[in-house]
Amino acid sequence: MKLKPFHKVGGIGAGAAFLMATSAIGPGFLTQTTVFTQQLLASMGFVILCSVVIDIIAQLNIWQILTANNKRGSQLANDVLPGSGHVLTVFICIGGLAFNIGNISGAGLGVNILFPVSIETGSIISAVIAIGLFVVKDAARAMDWFVKILGVVMLLLMLYVALTTQPPIIEVAKRTFIPSTINLTSIVTLVGGTVGGYITFAGAHRLLEEKKQLNMTEVKRSAVSGIIITACMRVLLFLAVLGVLVKGFSLDASNPAASVFQSALGITGYKIFGIVLWSAAITSVVGSAFTSVSFLKTLHPLFDANARTATIIFIIISTIIFVIIGKPVVILVAVGALNGFILPFSLGLMLWVMMKRKLPHYQHPQWLLWSGWLVVAVMLWMSVITFANEIPKLF
Repeated sequence: MKLKPFHKVGGIGAGAAFLMATSAIGPGFLTQTTVFTQQLLASMGFVILCSVVIDIIAQLNIWQILTANNKRGSQLANDVLPGSGHVLTVFICIGGLAFNIGNISGAGLGVNILFPVSIETGSIISAVIAIGLFVVKDAARAMDWFVKILGVVMLLLMLYVALTTQPPIIEVAKRTFIPSTINLTSIVTLVGGTVGGYITFAGAHRLLEEKKQLNMTEVKRSAVSGIIITACMRVLLFLAVLGVLVKGFSLDASNPAASVFQSALGITGYKIFGIVLWSAAITSVVGSAFTSVSFLKTLHPLFDANARTATIIFIIISTIIFVIIGKPVVILVAVGALNGFILPFSLGLMLWVMMKRKLPHYQHPQWLLWSGWLVVAVMLWMSVITFANEIPKLF
């Protein structure tokens, strides 16, 4: 079977990579990275290294399996284990909606920092902008450009802040490979926030939306690019936080990420944080809505026939819940802990598919298959420990 050059698939490789990356880089991403860096200091580098290795194995497996079979995750799961795809869809959509409430609130806070409006008004403005992407005629291309532009903006601003704080690079390099402490909760949280839930499938489902034959080499390149973009953002934020901490600054417990920027650059830094926060939140809103609805398409034909409307309604519901009820912290934390279980469940289903199904045009690499099962086992073990330790603290 002759594969088409990737650029003839519509140039969506970069768009898919940035969609996955920016979906991972949300308000929770900024807060989690800041808080764990505050706890672990330079040893946070080891946590990031572990999460990147796990992320790459998970993404390479899922992107290649989905594109080789030319089916969404829920479709494949149902083919091998009837009903499992529907269970996966429920998990993905509940998690996606819960986190989207947090994303909407983060976008509102970003607007509030930049302009004299309330957080609620800022969230509504942000929701309207996100909805606008799905109203235009070529929504997929609009989404691609939107996440790419804001992704680059976030990276450049974070690079500037990280350089300004002058972190101890030699100490970071040492502790990345020889940590002074190892924290399982931080690894599970970072992995869950980078490739957990809907994020695992965001990029691959974007590629499948084109309904065209894909070059597997470019699929792999796109998957790894998405992880690298996310890792770069995580590393730059980590370095910025560490640079501030080693200079003796104390972070504001109510908004630790914002205080990093403010400590480094004063009011200018606070405004930069507003831009980064809004960019991170709004792109996550788009990614969550798109990917959750891509799963709903296989749940009932009604969603497939009205995908654009369903995506808009998904964003509206998230916004209404935040504006009327507020950000349900307990739910968000509980879903965040459960998110760690979604990766081993979803990845395990995909690996089971490739063990049961033989494709004439594609053979899944054995090293990737078995390293994938190792990730499933490790993540399941760490998630059980984390869930047992963290959930009781909520009550």
